[in-house]
Amino acid sequence: YSAKLPSLSLQPSARLPFSPHVQTCRRLGDIQSILQHPDGTVLKQLQPPPRGPREQEFYNKVYDSDCCDSILLELREYLPKYFGVWSPPTAPNDMYLKLEDVTRKFKKPCIMDVKIGQKSYDPYASAEKIQQQVSKYPLMEEIGFLVLGMRVYHVCTDSYETQNQHYGRSLTKETVKDGVSKFFHNGYCLRKDAVAASIQKIEKILEWFEGQEQLNFYASSLLFVYEGSCQATTVRLSDVTLAEKRVMPKGLLSGGDILEYNNNIHVINSTENGKIEASVSKGLSKFYALHKKAYSKRHHGQLSLKVENLEQGNVWKSSTCITQEHLNGNVIPQLEKVFCHVPAEIKESANVEVRMIDFAHVFPSNTRDEGYIYGLKNLITVLQNILDN
Repeated sequence: YSAKLPSLSLQPSARLPFSPHVQTCRRLGDIQSILQHPDGTVLKQLQPPPRGPREQEFYNKVYDSDCCDSILLELREYLPKYFGVWSPPTAPNDMYLKLEDVTRKFKKPCIMDVKIGQKSYDPYASAEKIQQQVSKYPLMEEIGFLVLGMRVYHVCTDSYETQNQHYGRSLTKETVKDGVSKFFHNGYCLRKDAVAASIQKIEKILEWFEGQEQLNFYASSLLFVYEGSCQATTVRLSDVTLAEKRVMPKGLLSGGDILEYNNNIHVINSTENGKIEASVSKGLSKFYALHKKAYSKRHHGQLSLKVENLEQGNVWKSSTCITQEHLNGNVIPQLEKVFCHVPAEIKESANVEVRMIDFAHVFPSNTRDEGYIYGLKNLITVLQNILDN
């Protein structure tokens, strides 16, 4: 975890106050020396040799100002920015990698650390080390990735849920999809927009790996970050009526009207006159009301929805009707589906970062990194299955 430092005088071993801005979410019960510098960067303590110097050498090579290798120059896009090595004035022998805080721009960062590849040990590992790593997660070779930890913001309770590496190791081939899906569920609905945006980011990294034969990565991870707080998203929806089995109906508004809605609307009660109140979040003062009213006798059994912003008085109405038979007498669950499940097509609406981290086991190579490629492809498949279902 990163922690806000009271001053430039840094005691690396001190467990400083927790900060919501987290550079990595792994080892939830064993806080590593990853701290936050006052300038907004994060400080990762250099590991003992040979791991620490190897990771430093990797960053130095990729971010060398004289680098003209197109492969390495593109790789920079998928890493945290690197600002060299830093030591605190009070402990000059303690060395830290100074890195970009990928979570800094997020208000409520949801974070997941996923180790990628079929092997979590490098080619120079001892037999004992290999056995130790394999025994930790025997399915690593078959699944190709391991969830090391996650931290998910729940809008309903304004709190975080955390899972450590033991959670990831408990996942099987049958449960890994649901296990990863948990990261994209905010306690109220599935953030399909974040899933879709994550797939796009991973596909770019996969494209890089398929085009390079210089480096092989072992025990390296992808860091996922998306915005967990409520942010209104403007989406243009087509004029399609609600189908009985559709998860995300596309027809709330007709004629290409624009509906401004929130991914994380929280329905809190339903009053006698049919008015349903919904709170966007504790941190916002805006409240939305969903009104239902019967149409004329000609449209008996149908409902129209009106979304009203009580603070500003802006009103959007739907001319597309949701039939009572589709609602099955249970309005709230259907409204949850309408307003919470973001269309997978709206990829640009999600504020998502996916970065490669942890490079203590990166080695020169003259072949493609098939183990890492296998893991990326499997992870994309799992995420796509989450979207499709």
